[in-house]
Amino acid sequence: MTVSRDRLLDAFAQVLDPDAFDDYGPNGLQVEGKPQIGKIVSGVTASAAFIDAAIAAGADAIVVHHGLFWRGMDGTVTGWMKQRLQRLLAHDINVLAYHLPLDAHPEWGNNAQLGLHMGWGAGAPLREKSLVFRAELATPYANGQALAEQLQRRLGRTPICINAGCSIRTLAWCTGGAQGYFQKAIDAGVDAFVTGEISEPQAHLARECGVSFIAAGHHATERYGMPALAGHIAGQLGLEHEFIEIDNPA
Repeated sequence: MTVSRDRLLDAFAQVLDPDAFDDYGPNGLQVEGKPQIGKIVSGVTASAAFIDAAIAAGADAIVVHHGLFWRGMDGTVTGWMKQRLQRLLAHDINVLAYHLPLDAHPEWGNNAQLGLHMGWGAGAPLREKSLVFRAELATPYANGQALAEQLQRRLGRTPICINAGCSIRTLAWCTGGAQGYFQKAIDAGVDAFVTGEISEPQAHLARECGVSFIAAGHHATERYGMPALAGHIAGQLGLEHEFIEIDNPA
């Protein structure tokens, strides 16, 4: 079975409402390929390795969290960009990308799916369209170190944990490079905040405010939303779907 590219785009748009977000790059169709689609391949980032794997898998369209184009790029098609686009155009593959709309979705998004994967529940955004999710834990963690150890087991990364000694009953998280949202988590009165990355200020804030900060990996925290969403859309439309993991130590 195949569906039109427009129908596939409409299906994603109905779930994610991408026009509601002021994002760092274009959401939706980034590269136009064949008009009829029978198989979609999902992944985290439209890297050359992922594109090659999708070609080998027979993809008509790829859908990713990190697409090809970002605000501030110079717009030239040279080097690595040329190599990626050359592969895609040669095989007539559509590229769909959804960044912040995927992070924010309360059911299929990266935050919700990370919460379910970790056993915290899907959580709830701090406010409508917020990228920071919060949950009251049914089973508290003894301390931040216990939370970091579970993250390491479930995500396969060694987290950075600051202020590990406090017990954790309320938890906030935001996948990817969301260390700048730590203050919002502190203001929400949580015991710990989990994200993908850490910058210099967060260590001081964690120690001074008594809130655990855990950086568990950008890629590691963002690899659950896209396969869940793409699988859901493919099931609705009767399409074949495959998730391809390209390992990234980040």
